[in-house]
This record gives sequence, C-alpha cells and structure tokens, in this order.
Amino acid sequence: MSVLTNLQGALGARLPHLQAALRARLAELSGDRGDSPVPTAVIIFGLVAVALAVTAAALSAANGWMDAIPGPPSGG
Repeated sequence: MSVLTNLQGALGARLPHLQAALRARLAELSGDRGDSPVPTAVIIFGLVAVALAVTAAALSAANGWMDAIPGPPSGG
C-alpha cells in the first residue's frame, strides 16, 4: 500500500505542472497554422515542370545517342 501511496503523491505533485505544460503546448499549436497551401502548390507545380523538362531533355539526348549508333552490317 505504501508504494501506491507514494506513487499517487508523486503524480499528484506533478499533475498541475503537466497540465499547464499541455495547455501551453496546445495553445501554441492552435495558434500556429503555417502558410497557406497556395504557395506550396505553386512550388510543387514548379518542381513538376522542372522534372518534366529534365526528363524531356534526357529522353532527347538518349534518342539522339541511339540514332547515332550505326546499324548491323548488311550482307553476309
């Protein structure tokens, strides 16, 4: 019984501190909503456009390189 009593005493002493810390953290989180999703969408669109341009350039370079390779010799 004394262990349970000691545990309740320890938790009881820290409970107001934990409650105050939790309330402060929740108030901080509710106040910090971050940026609008519009700039994030614009950044993602820009990254997609750059990725498509790089992919197109790589595909064009690869096709040009493959076209420059001579075919097999004809005849026998």
